[in-house]
Formats: sequence, structure tokens, C-alpha cells
Amino acid sequence: MRYSEPLIQGTLIKRYKRFLCDVIIDTTGQTVTAHCPNSGSMKGIPLENTPVMLSYQPSPSRKLHYTLEMINNGPIWIGVNTGIPNMLTEEAIMANEIAELAGYSEIRREVKYGKNSRIDLLLGGSEGLCYVEVKNVTLVSEDYAIFPDSVTTRGQKHLVELMNVKNEGHRSVMMFIIQRTDCNRFRPAYEIDPDYATLFTEAMRQGVDAYAYQARVTPEKITIERSIPIDWPRS
Repeated sequence: MRYSEPLIQGTLIKRYKRFLCDVIIDTTGQTVTAHCPNSGSMKGIPLENTPVMLSYQPSPSRKLHYTLEMINNGPIWIGVNTGIPNMLTEEAIMANEIAELAGYSEIRREVKYGKNSRIDLLLGGSEGLCYVEVKNVTLVSEDYAIFPDSVTTRGQKHLVELMNVKNEGHRSVMMFIIQRTDCNRFRPAYEIDPDYATLFTEAMRQGVDAYAYQARVTPEKITIERSIPIDWPRS
């Protein structure tokens, strides 16, 4: 995914109220309030006096014209916009870059399913339907990308609904997109949300598929680079 307009570099002052952050634009010195499109804790990411990249999308329908896209922790850029992984996954499927999801001829977004939920991607083809839930991963600990970075009842609900879809005879997939390159494995965050980790293990045992793909994040573009292994208790 390549940005259609150049991103704007700034310095993050603080993040607050979950969806707001104050940023000093480097080129002008102006302080702006930007939308932070990430409902998680963003644990492990420096959130004060750190370089960031913003997109600028002026519109009468938007209260905030700037959006926080990525944060630099020193060695690398980390993508924090939770809307990006859905686009990355769809692009990669269409380009046959995700071997596990090859062969589907139809892709639909945000299709209603379960109890008042919408599946991120619904794939269709000769093999039947495939429900794909996509999660953004930004937390790394000891070479592991881990999810979630805070308790997520919504994420727990999605796992239950994927198990229900599987039990109805359809394929169901949990796709984790890791928007940073300083890790080599993935695992659920047992220490942060044990209920999610327990449900994840149960989902795997019931036949829900899970894949973790790592993306390289730069101010010009974000690209999926490789699959990394998922560790979960199999006994």
C-alpha cells in the first residue's frame, strides 16, 4: 500500500482520550490535534516526544484533518492505524501474496454476520465461503509480536463468532498483521488478556485458521513481507 499523498512528519507531544493526540509539525512548528485511529493501549510504543507521521485529509465532514499513521521508536517505524491491515490483507489476497488464502474469486468487505458484527473480509469461490477477521499488532516483547495490547471484549467476541462460523461448515480465519519488523514469532498475550488467549487456543482446537504476517512500514508505503510462526499451547 503506497500513500497517495506524502505524509507529514511531526513530533508527538501526547496521546489522550484514546483517539486524540497533539503533534508539533516539524516544518512549521504548528501544534495540531490529530485523530489517533487505535483503540488499544499502544503499550510498548513511545508516546511522548517521539517522531511520528501524519496523513492530512481536509474535509468538511471531518472535525480533525490530521490522522496519526506511524510512530518511530528509534530503529523502526511502527504502523498504528488499525484501518491499514484490512487494506493490506485485501491487496495481498488479490495479488496472490498470501498462499493460505489463494484461490478465492470474490472479496467483500464488512459483511454482517454473528451478533451485530461485520466480518472484515468475506471470501468466496468454488471452495465455499471464508470469513477473515483482521487484527493490527503493534506490541512486541522478547522477539514475539503479541496481541492484544489491552483487554479486548470485542476481540473475544470475534473469536467466538469465528468458532460459530466454523461449526456452521464455513472456513474461518484470524489474520494478524504486524506493522513492525523487529520480531520473528507471534503469540497471544496471555499476561494481558487471559480470556482472549484462552478463547484463541479453543478456536485453534476447533479448526479456526490463524496466520501472522509481518509488514514493513515506511513513510512512503507499507508492504506485507513475510509470514511468521504462531506459538500456542497444543497439548
